[in-house]
Amino acid sequence: MENNGKAFGEKLLSNIAKVIVGKDQTVRFLVTALLADGHVLLEDVPGTGKTKLAKTLAKSISAQFARIQFTPDLLPSDITGLNIYDRQKNEFVLRKGPVFTNILLADEINRATPRTQAGLLECMEERQVTIDGESYVPGVPFFVIATQNPVETTGTFPLPEAQMDRFMMRLSMGLPDRAQELAILDKYMDREPLAELESVLTLDELARARAEAAKVFVHPCVREYMVDIVEATRNGDEILLGVSPRGNLALLRCAKAYAWLEGRDFVTPDDIKALAVPVLAHRIVLGYGSGGVEGTVKRMEDILASLPVPTEEFHR
Repeated sequence: MENNGKAFGEKLLSNIAKVIVGKDQTVRFLVTALLADGHVLLEDVPGTGKTKLAKTLAKSISAQFARIQFTPDLLPSDITGLNIYDRQKNEFVLRKGPVFTNILLADEINRATPRTQAGLLECMEERQVTIDGESYVPGVPFFVIATQNPVETTGTFPLPEAQMDRFMMRLSMGLPDRAQELAILDKYMDREPLAELESVLTLDELARARAEAAKVFVHPCVREYMVDIVEATRNGDEILLGVSPRGNLALLRCAKAYAWLEGRDFVTPDDIKALAVPVLAHRIVLGYGSGGVEGTVKRMEDILASLPVPTEEFHR
């Protein structure tokens, strides 16, 4: 099987790098989730470039882009749309909401009420929108990038476990180091790189890339390694809830896409280890006082360190 993943990745990643400085691994994970047909939660403190990264990815692809600023007074119909009576036509007309797009930026999702957050659930999981009993397709592809600021507590509503499980990955931008901070100042000294950015991919190219990535081979011993990891997340005194089968399937799809981007037609245990934290950690629920986000990440890292890694040949 001819693998065009490396060329695909380099073209898209280098275009995003024109705007985003020094976040290569985070960007690679984001593209992996896009190829694996999942959604991403970007969680970090304000000002680290979460919204800019989402806009840069959208602009790099010839796709429709929409943004929702989540606020406490946002209603589910503000997301999905609603039927409005047209007097001239003497009938109800659908006014589509921002979910009818390809790439949706859900900005500061934890500032909306649980009812409004749930308005995204069906769109994200079922790839459909139900308005007054009628079902509609939001967009093909449909990729949600949600952001939230963990330091904000006043006026926020934490995402429930059911909603967290809908996100294929939880990623963090992190603060830049000194060299990256200087590079950012240099890049933005007298221009806005995002305004000059041009698209380098079409939706047809993305569809073909997804189809190719889905064919990547996963050896039985690698699949057993994945099951070992997931089973380990379900055992432990401090663990209230481990990773569900949905989480393991998300890891499988991500591993295929990640390997394809690396130019391989097979998945290795190193791919699984690289993806385990962003794909699985946010699906673990720990008991009160076990450290929150940092606690689940630490738990995932401990599991990876404790399990034996397969050493067989991983080719087909």
